This record gives sequence, structure tokens and C-alpha cells, in this order.
Amino acid sequence: MLERLKGAWDAYVWPWLHGPTRLQVAALCYRRDGKANKILLITSRDTGRWIIPKGWPIDGLNDPEAAKQEAWEEAGVSKGSMSDEAIGHYTYRKSLDDGLDIPVKTMVFPLIVEEIRDEFPEADQRERKWVSQGEAANMVDEPELQSILRAL
Repeated sequence: MLERLKGAWDAYVWPWLHGPTRLQVAALCYRRDGKANKILLITSRDTGRWIIPKGWPIDGLNDPEAAKQEAWEEAGVSKGSMSDEAIGHYTYRKSLDDGLDIPVKTMVFPLIVEEIRDEFPEADQRERKWVSQGEAANMVDEPELQSILRAL
């Protein structure tokens, strides 16, 4: 019974109370290491959990360009090959400054990293780490993002 109530809350009541789903864009930054991929993860500024660079769409940029801009600002990726096509999306609930949670759908664009810098806009606010695909999938919280990381 409790599971049915939770399912109804998540599917109907919660979305109705919190409005439409908002869109973010993300860069799945990776490089080849022999026959395997290495994934670049960063920490979030608020909780310190491991994430990929992401943010709101940017006026004047298409979604892949905005994701690449986030990779620069949040992770120091200064050069790379970005796909124009998303390889998937994941959803999560974002806590806003006013205390409300909103549903967010995050489109994920693969970015092959060619150059990374130690000095970048948010360098003093985040940690970054290169890890294997399996490690990356285990380090992030979102199940849909875990699936995208394992399938890259």
C-alpha cells in the first residue's frame, strides 16, 4: 500500500505541485586510455557529490555549445570534440535557493577531451577526477546517468 501511495505521489501529485520539468544540458567528458574510456567527474558545489558538468541552456548557444561551455567553466575543458547529438538524458530533482525542488531533465552530450587546464572559472569550487567508466557509474547518484556512463 505504501509503495502505491509513493508511486502516485511521484507520478502525479509531486509534478503537479512543482510545475513543469526544466531542461539542463551536460557534457560527458571522456578520453581514450588504451582500449578503455576515462571519464572526467567533478564535484557539485553544494553537496560535493560526483557529477558531470551541467547547467541551464545559454542564450545564443545551442545545447551542445552550452554543454561545452559548462565543461570549461566547471571542469577546465578548454578544447575537445563535442557531438551535436545527445546520447541520452537523466532526470533528477534540483533544490533551488528558495527551498523548492524542481524536476530537471538533463540532456547528455559526449565531449572527447583534447585539452584541459588547471586554471578555470570554478577551479577553487570543485574537485575533478579521471576514472574508468565503471567507477564513474558507481560514483554518480542518478540511475539513468549510471546507465549512460556504462554504455558509452
